Amino acid sequence: MAKQFLLFAGKEIDTDTQTVSVNQIVQLEGYSYSKYVVYEIKKDQWGVHYKLINLKDYSFHTSELIQPLSEKFGIGIYYDDKNPTFKTSEEVAVLLAKAQAKHVDEMEVQRAEEKQREEIRVIGREWLTNNLPEDTKALIIACLKQDESDSQTDYYGASTVRTVILGFSKHTRDIFSEMRKCASNFEETAHLSEHNEEYENREKYSMGKGYYLGESYYSGWIIKKESIGSKEQAIQHFSYIAGCPDAIHIKANQQSKQSDMTETTENEQTAIQIESDNLSFEIVDYSEKAIALFGDTKAIKDLLKAMGGKFNPRLTHKDEKQAGWIFSPSQRTELEIVLNLNNNSHVEDN
Repeated sequence: MAKQFLLFAGKEIDTDTQTVSVNQIVQLEGYSYSKYVVYEIKKDQWGVHYKLINLKDYSFHTSELIQPLSEKFGIGIYYDDKNPTFKTSEEVAVLLAKAQAKHVDEMEVQRAEEKQREEIRVIGREWLTNNLPEDTKALIIACLKQDESDSQTDYYGASTVRTVILGFSKHTRDIFSEMRKCASNFEETAHLSEHNEEYENREKYSMGKGYYLGESYYSGWIIKKESIGSKEQAIQHFSYIAGCPDAIHIKANQQSKQSDMTETTENEQTAIQIESDNLSFEIVDYSEKAIALFGDTKAIKDLLKAMGGKFNPRLTHKDEKQAGWIFSPSQRTELEIVLNLNNNSHVEDN
């Protein structure tokens, strides 16, 4: 015997018991108040299953529970137990034919849409195969969010109506300066390239939205980083996005600049000077087990700390005491990339 307990109604219902008949009219209470006709009833070990046709749009629906309207409690499908109404078998047959025809048309539309999506994926797979660097660990993307929240029901949600690829990353750390750098690649996200702490959203907790750059997760553009397991997985996951028109906004010189940096040999890395119009940094081999960063680091101290750097106000550099940051030698390439992304600067051998 199958039973269903309605917690707030405080009653238990035997779902093995049939409550309505074929051709009977039932109605949805609580949302659209649509009416349906029961065109088929099936029973199995899990109870009774009612197959319905919407009388207005001829769509198919199912229900496992249809209750008497006189005992209405909450949202659900009910039947009028005082004045039940029915369609004739001929009328139901006509409705069923219309519903089946509509279903066939919808399936044809879905097949056509899927064929078009596959054509777009083919374009995207080819582009990613030819352009995605082998050492990519994550993609930086921009998502245009559309608010679908409903204040009346306390529902909060958003859908993504467009996605744009802004850059590749050789690491998986969520660094806002890197996101801001990529934001300038696309006109519609350029406003996010300006430093604004109010745009920096850190929601890495249960039910949070992760790290993202933007005014709101529910409306407008946001920028975030998505890690990839391998190049093959990235091609599979991002092929549709990459194949869409105007979905790639990556500056050509950005990728080549990062590649040039990784080609610096170990002997050339004794000291590297990174400069821009506003900030200047110097990376030096501080010891056999550490490298040190000196320069105008105050503006990016949170970034350096997030990377695992250790600040020391009394390091020795050029025969004098200077404040600086200590990193592992293995982080040199990543540090150079991040500093260049943060400052849009060039690298020169010192």
